[in-house]
Amino acid sequence: MVSELWAPPAGATEPVVSAFARAAGLPGASYDALWRWSVEDTTGFWGAVADFCAIAWDTPPDAVTDGAPMPGTRWFPGGRLNYAAQVFRTPRTGLAVVGHDETGAAGSLTWAELEAQVTALAATLARLGVGKGDRVVGYLPDRPEAIVAFLAAVSLGAVWAGCGTDLSADAAGARLGQLSPTCLIAASGHHHRGRWIDRTADAAALRKSLPELRATVLVGDGHVTDETTLGWAQAIAGTERTQPLPVAADHPLWVLFTSGTTGPSKGVVHGHAGVVVEHCKNLGLHQDVRPGDQYFCYTTLNWMMWNLRVGALLRGATVHCYDGAPTPRALWQVAEQGQLTHLVVSPGYLGATRAAGLHPAADFALGALRVVTCTGSVLTAELHSWAAEQLGPEVLVGSSTGGTDVVSAFAGSVPTVPIRAGEIAVRCLGVNLQAWSPAAEPLVDEVGELVVVASLPTMPLGFWNDPDGSRYRAAYFEDFPGVWRHGDWITVSDRGSVVVHGRSDATLNRNGIRMGSADICQAAEDLPEVAEALVVGIEEPGGGYWMPMFVTLAGGRDLDNDLAATVQAAVRDRVSPRHVPDEVIQAPGIPHTRTGKKLEVPVKNILIGRTGAVQRDAVDEPELLSFYQRVGEDRRRTRGGSR
Repeated sequence: MVSELWAPPAGATEPVVSAFARAAGLPGASYDALWRWSVEDTTGFWGAVADFCAIAWDTPPDAVTDGAPMPGTRWFPGGRLNYAAQVFRTPRTGLAVVGHDETGAAGSLTWAELEAQVTALAATLARLGVGKGDRVVGYLPDRPEAIVAFLAAVSLGAVWAGCGTDLSADAAGARLGQLSPTCLIAASGHHHRGRWIDRTADAAALRKSLPELRATVLVGDGHVTDETTLGWAQAIAGTERTQPLPVAADHPLWVLFTSGTTGPSKGVVHGHAGVVVEHCKNLGLHQDVRPGDQYFCYTTLNWMMWNLRVGALLRGATVHCYDGAPTPRALWQVAEQGQLTHLVVSPGYLGATRAAGLHPAADFALGALRVVTCTGSVLTAELHSWAAEQLGPEVLVGSSTGGTDVVSAFAGSVPTVPIRAGEIAVRCLGVNLQAWSPAAEPLVDEVGELVVVASLPTMPLGFWNDPDGSRYRAAYFEDFPGVWRHGDWITVSDRGSVVVHGRSDATLNRNGIRMGSADICQAAEDLPEVAEALVVGIEEPGGGYWMPMFVTLAGGRDLDNDLAATVQAAVRDRVSPRHVPDEVIQAPGIPHTRTGKKLEVPVKNILIGRTGAVQRDAVDEPELLSFYQRVGEDRRRTRGGSR
C-alpha cells in the first residue's frame, strides 16, 4: 500500500465538491460514486455543473450536448454567452489581478479597475476595426496587461492567441502568423534572472511578419510608433465602454498551440461555453478555489496553464502573475508576498527548491497556503514525499495531468480523497479516463495508453486551418477510432488513482513547458556546420529531465566545445532559453522511417532501454540504432540505475 501523504482533515470547511454533490442531489456521496455518476450520466452531470457555477447565459442552451459521438459532439447547442461576461457577472470588491516581477514591484488591479480597463480597451479595439471572429494576438510577458488584453478581445467575440516574449520573433510568428491576425498587442520585453530582456526589435519583426494587421497596441517603452499604433496607456484611457457580446456556445474563444513535435505547431481551437464550464469545474470542484482566494501558477503565455489560471477569475479568486525566472526562492516569495491560498508549480521547481537547500514552510511565511498542485511532468514519489513533509499536514500537495489539447486536467486531486506518494489521486469528474492495451482493452494496475472514451466540453472544436477535420482526427482518434488517445503512458489503480509514466510521443516537456522538436532542430540545422539534428526529452529517476541533441555535421567536421556552445546559443536565441539542449552529441547519422520522418519516439525508447519498442525493418538505416543504444546504456550507467 502506497503511504498516505495527506488526508482530509476532520472538521474542515466543507469543500466545494461536497457542496456541489449536495446541490446535485447526492449529499454524502463518496468520490468514487460521484465520479461514476459523472461519466455514466453525462447530461445530468454537466448540466448540474453549469447550474452550480451559475453560468451567465444570454440565451440558455437547448440541451447539454447534441448527442453526437466524438469527435463531433456539440456542447450546449443553442446557448449564447461570453467568457468575459461570466468573469464580471457578479460585482466584487478587492483585488482581481496582482502582478509580481523580479524587481519586487507588484502592480495590481481591483475588480472595478480590471473591468474598466477591459471595457475601455475593448472599445478601442472596436474603434480600430476589431470585430467578432477577428483574431487578436499577444506577444507579452506574464503581467496583468496580458489578462486585460485577453478579456477585451474575447468580449468583442474576437479570437485570442498569445505567445510569451521568451519566444523569439521567428518562433512567435510561426504560431501567430497562422491566424492572419487583425490586431497585435506586444510588449517591449520581460525580466529574466536579474536582467531586462529587450524585445522591442522582436516585436517590430513580429509585426512586420503579420501582413494583415490593421492595428497594434504596444506595452512598455522603446517601441517605434506610427499611425496604426497606440501605446497601452492611450488604448485604455478612453471613456467609451463596451459590453461583452453574446456569442454561440461553440464560438471560438482562443487558439492554443501544440508543441509541434514533427512540424509546425497546430492551432487548437476551444469554445466559450466548454471552457467556462470545464474551468469552473476543475478550479472549483477539484482545486477548491473559492471567491477571495489567492491563486498563482508559474507559467508563460505559451502554456495552457496561463489560460487555466485566468479561469480562477471565473471563481471570483484573485489571480497572481509573475514576470521573471523561476529561481528556487522566487515563487515561494510570490506565495509569501501574495498570501497565496493556491500555488501551482512543476516537479522541476520542487526539485530545484530541494537542491537549493530551501525549506519552504520554514523559510517563508506560507500560513495562507491550502493547496499546492504539481503539473507539467511526472512527480516522483520521493519528491512528492519531500514536498508534503516540507509543507506540513495542513497543505494538500497533489499533482495533475492534462494538456493543451483540452486546456484542463484529465486527472488531479480533490479535497475529499487522500493523497498518496507519486500518485495522482483521482480521475477528474466527467472524465472517463482509462488505460488501454494496444488491443483496446481497459487495464487496471498495468501500464497502458491514456485514453478518454467519452466527449468532454473542452475537447477542441478543431484545429485552425483544418476545414475537414482530418488533421484533428489523425492526431487523437486514429489509433482507437472514436476514442481519444492522448499520448501518455499511465497506470490506473484499482482505487482509481493514476500514475503517469511519461509521454508516449516525442513532445519535449522541460519544467512543465512543452515544446516540439521542430523549432529546436531548425535552429541548429540553420547553422552551416550542422547537417541534421534530432532532440529528445527523457524523464529520469528522481524527477530529472535529460534533453540531449544529436547532430550530424557537414564537411567531415568533428564536434568540439565551441561548436556545441554555438548550437546551444542558436536554440537559446532563436527559440527559447528554456529549451536549450543539455548536451550536444555528434552522431554517425539520424535514423528515419523509410519515408524520411525522423524517428524521435523510437530513439527516445532506445535511450531509456525500451529497445523492443522499435521496429528495425521500418528504419532507413537500422545499423544506426546501435549507437543510440550505447549512448542510453552509458547514460543509465553514469546515473546509477535504469528505468
